[in-house]
Amino acid sequence: MSRVLANILGAAEPTFRRQIDRLEAAAGLPGADIRLMMHVVTETRGKIRELGLDPHDTTGPELYAALQLRLQDDEIRTREALGLGATSTPTDILESVGSYLDRQGLQTFVVKQSVMRALLKKLQPKTTLKKLGYRSMDSMLKHEPVAQLLAAATMLESHDWQQRRLDAYKKLAATDFETRPVSFIVPTGKHWPTVAARYVTTRRHNILAVPELGAVVMLPLPHVLPGVAITSTLLAVENVNDMRALGSYLKLQQVRPDFGKVFVATLVREPMTGADVTGEPLPWKVVQWFYGHGHSAYHPEAFQPHVQPEDLTWHDAEDALVQLNPTLAFWQGTQFLALLDDGQQPVSLNLLDVALSVCNSLDYGRRIVQHMREGLGHELLARYLHQENLQALLLGKLDEELAPEPAEISFDA
Repeated sequence: MSRVLANILGAAEPTFRRQIDRLEAAAGLPGADIRLMMHVVTETRGKIRELGLDPHDTTGPELYAALQLRLQDDEIRTREALGLGATSTPTDILESVGSYLDRQGLQTFVVKQSVMRALLKKLQPKTTLKKLGYRSMDSMLKHEPVAQLLAAATMLESHDWQQRRLDAYKKLAATDFETRPVSFIVPTGKHWPTVAARYVTTRRHNILAVPELGAVVMLPLPHVLPGVAITSTLLAVENVNDMRALGSYLKLQQVRPDFGKVFVATLVREPMTGADVTGEPLPWKVVQWFYGHGHSAYHPEAFQPHVQPEDLTWHDAEDALVQLNPTLAFWQGTQFLALLDDGQQPVSLNLLDVALSVCNSLDYGRRIVQHMREGLGHELLARYLHQENLQALLLGKLDEELAPEPAEISFDA
């Protein structure tokens, strides 16, 4: 079973086996890896049946094709639920997705807009000024939403400018932050398609997070892509979860005198905890996912008083789509499901993997599996963290050393 799980995760043996043995020993030998693998096999077979296929002889390419057809049908239903028609433009679709997500009332801990606007005025993003077609810095700062402006500067300014931005962030204090609703922005200015083109081509998607300001910028697209409504919703919610994890981590650091340096460190590298249950430091995002995803019924005292239960909530984009149209419930619970093909390589049932494959017209050999692997890795760890002794170890480490002193950070790190 561990070999099958390793193949799905793309993990190297025998390193993976040693990690499992370590978790098993630390948790008191609960056999969580075997139970998880059986869950994946059983649930994947059930989803294959729902697609009208035989789970006993369905090949990888057959499953991949069926999932893509299902996604395309669900895209039509999603656009209809958003009030969109066949003639809707890319901007129409993105604005409808953004408006729907705005109504979810998601919040996070971010830099105050007035503070960021003053900082940008001091930093003078001159390349951004030119590319967006403004004649003066004051005019640009007046007409561009600050999160939209920072997104453009992130894409357009030089490495030297980005380093100066990070250096300025190091001087920020916790009082420069506030809890504010996440915003979803669709730039519509005439220069934005050109500004966005390189980013969209390189990243193969159009969603840009601005974690400093708790904003998700949905960059303009030249034409309607297949699956764009579902893909944009999924990527936007994924970025919201990342930003909220960063926000809750920063809330825990509010009393630190070097808060600004901690903030910069979290932007450049994923924040890690001092806890070690797998032989490597545990990312804070996994801790947030564990407690925010309903894997534990209580709110740890180690997080109080700065982080409250609502700060640790985790949002599944599949649930948001089901709220739009209940027929999309097929995708609920598929985050870490997969089928191994004849070459012992996985075919992902994860909705974001399928959506990105459809959106980018990827053939079977180029299929995406990374989000399924991330979800499966989280679920595997969570099943061990359910054991009280491992939770005690985790919380003890967090209580001792929740945030180590950040090293000096450069933009090129």
